[in-house]
Amino acid sequence: MLSWSTDELRPHERFDHWREVRGKHLAGVTMDIDRDKRGDFRGRFSSMPLGSALLSEIQATAYDVSRNREDINRLSSDSLRISHLIEGPGWCDTPRGRVYMDAGAISTSYSDLPFALAQRPGSMHVRLLRIPIDGHEALARSARDFHTETLAPDSRYSKLIRASFLSLADAGAQLAAAEADSAIGHLAQLVLLSRGAIGRSTPESREAVRAAHLTAARRIIAGNLYRQDLGVETLAKALVISVRQVHMLFEPTGMSCHRTITAMRLDEVRRLLAQTPERPVIDIAFACGFDSLATFYRAFRRAEGATPGDYRHAVLYDSPGVMMRR
Repeated sequence: MLSWSTDELRPHERFDHWREVRGKHLAGVTMDIDRDKRGDFRGRFSSMPLGSALLSEIQATAYDVSRNREDINRLSSDSLRISHLIEGPGWCDTPRGRVYMDAGAISTSYSDLPFALAQRPGSMHVRLLRIPIDGHEALARSARDFHTETLAPDSRYSKLIRASFLSLADAGAQLAAAEADSAIGHLAQLVLLSRGAIGRSTPESREAVRAAHLTAARRIIAGNLYRQDLGVETLAKALVISVRQVHMLFEPTGMSCHRTITAMRLDEVRRLLAQTPERPVIDIAFACGFDSLATFYRAFRRAEGATPGDYRHAVLYDSPGVMMRR
C-alpha cells in the first residue's frame, strides 16, 4: 500500500507539493485552490492494488480539480473509474453538461475524458476505484464514451453497484487477487448495465446481478443483526426480489439464508465476548438478534462445542498469543 500525507510539510509547502506529486504525477490532473486557503491545506492519500484494479482514498481540504487534454496526453490511464464521494458535495462539468454530486454519491466515468470538478468549501473524502480497460472487450467497446454520471438512488442497479463497491473497498487487502478480480469483473458488468451499454439477458450480466444481490444481502444482514425479525422476507423486501429468489441466492454458497444469518450473528457474538469482557452474555445474545437464550445457547454450543462463558474465558486467558486480562 502507498500512503502519504502533507502533515510532515511546512504549511506554505503543502498544497504545492500535493498538486505536483499527487495531482500531476500520480493522478494526471490539474489542481487549484484559493491562494488565501493554501496555508490551511491538509491532505492524506492512500492507494492499494485490488486484483488488477487500483483502489485509492483521498481526504483533504476541498480544492478544484480538472483533467484536460494536456493532462490526458501526459498521463493516460485508460480505466473505468468508480468513485464514492463520502464527504464534500460539489459538481462536475463535462462536455455533456454539469453533474451535481451530493455526499454519498457514487459516480462512474472513463478516466481519459476531460472534466472539471469543483467542491464546496470545507473538507472532502472520496474513495476511487480504477479498473483497467485493456483486455476487457465489453469495457473497451463501451466505457471509453462514459463521461461522468452519478447513480440515481432509485435506479435499477444503484443499490447493487453501491453494495458491491463498498464491499470491495471495505475488504481491501483482505481479498485474494483472484477473488478481487472476480468481484471487480462483476462490478464493471453492473456499471455497463447501468449505462445501458449491454443487455441484461447475457450469462455474464445475470451472474453479475446474482453476485451483487448476494453481496447486498450480506451487507443488509450485517447491518441488521440486532433485528429478531431479520429473515428471508426482510431481505426480499429490501432487495426488491421474491422470497424464492433470496433462497436461490444462497444455494451456491452451501448455506441457507437462515444458516448464514445465524453464522453472522455468532461471529458478532464471538467478537463482543472477546472485546467487551464485562458485558453480560445475555445482553450480547439479544443485541445480536437471538430471540431466546435457549436458541442462543444451543446455536453457540453447536458451533463452538462450549458455552459462551467458557469460550470467553478461553479467548481472554487461555489462548496462545492473546494478552492476559487479569
